[in-house]
Amino acid sequence: MYDVIIIGGGPSGASAGRRAGRLGMKTLLLEKEKFPRYKPCGGGLSEHALSYLDFELPQDLIEWEVTGANVIFKGQSVKTYKDHRLSVLVSRDKFDNFLLEKAKETGIDVHTGEKVLCCREMPDCVEVDTREGTYRARFAIVAEGVQGLVKTCVRPTDNKEEYGICVVTEVPAEEKKIEERLGKTIELHFGVAGGGYGWIFPHKTYYSVGIGGVIKDFPHPKESILEFLRDNGFSGEYKLHGHKIPWGGIKRKVAGSRVLLSGDAAGFVDSFSGEGLAYAISSGQFAAEVIAGICMQGKNLKDLTRYEALCRTEFGTHLKYSLMFSRIMHRFPDRTFKIFTSDNKMVDKYLDVVDFTINYKDFLRWALLNFRLR
Repeated sequence: MYDVIIIGGGPSGASAGRRAGRLGMKTLLLEKEKFPRYKPCGGGLSEHALSYLDFELPQDLIEWEVTGANVIFKGQSVKTYKDHRLSVLVSRDKFDNFLLEKAKETGIDVHTGEKVLCCREMPDCVEVDTREGTYRARFAIVAEGVQGLVKTCVRPTDNKEEYGICVVTEVPAEEKKIEERLGKTIELHFGVAGGGYGWIFPHKTYYSVGIGGVIKDFPHPKESILEFLRDNGFSGEYKLHGHKIPWGGIKRKVAGSRVLLSGDAAGFVDSFSGEGLAYAISSGQFAAEVIAGICMQGKNLKDLTRYEALCRTEFGTHLKYSLMFSRIMHRFPDRTFKIFTSDNKMVDKYLDVVDFTINYKDFLRWALLNFRLR
């Protein structure tokens, strides 16, 4: 009998595992893939996300440092910089593997290459089935990402109005060429996908190029990414990878009687930028802390609801307003993005949101005032 079983070894599951191990819980982490494994993602890791880690990120994992952004809409662009680092770019296979190794340091049991088939809440425990057998624990944390089905033990899967789709590829390039093109900026292209955007991110030996949007307004993702690649000077045969991304800010059930959902499985993602690593890491840590309070400190089982309160206080309102801002911007794209890219004050202020020095609620209030003035 474990104290907690964690389902998924990505950033949220690994962060939950490290926190659970450090708090002294008997912990089992189950991950379907063998690590390191490929993960389709732009690889942007904000300073906000880094702030949740209780260790320094090794320099060899940092492939690029970002201090600004170049925002483009229908041939109009605005480039803005900050005087400090906003984020770093990492390759997710290496970054995720590093986080899992940091979780292992705490002495927890980790099984990779073992897929969880289902999770059942029982009166006095949870039962987790894999092809290897059945495991039992007092609690479970489901950190399987957006595509998994184990979370249906707590809530139904998202419908098509609650998630988007992204397609991403890697374009090999020399570091010098990448530096000449992007410097310390990332490129964000709006107006290329309904409800979303295209991106070009610098890495040490490649560009991460992707495009994502709302399913109903993004009916031909493969054709869209190929056109986006051509329009931005990338010719060649590239391997495309698609994945879902949940819209954050939607009210979802994230806690059962003995199971908590974290990260993408809980829908904790910025609806405008698509960034989810900060919320994956922090929600995994919160889940472990709440369960440890019950297992190690003898708190009441009802205290499991404290998890929702912690997430809501830390980033719930932020994600709610990210959804509101995204809907406003994409409802009237020609009008709003034209304003957004007509003055670097808009983008500069938005970078404060990325930096988490202001939240989406304050930014939305400021932006709407400026929209009205214009």
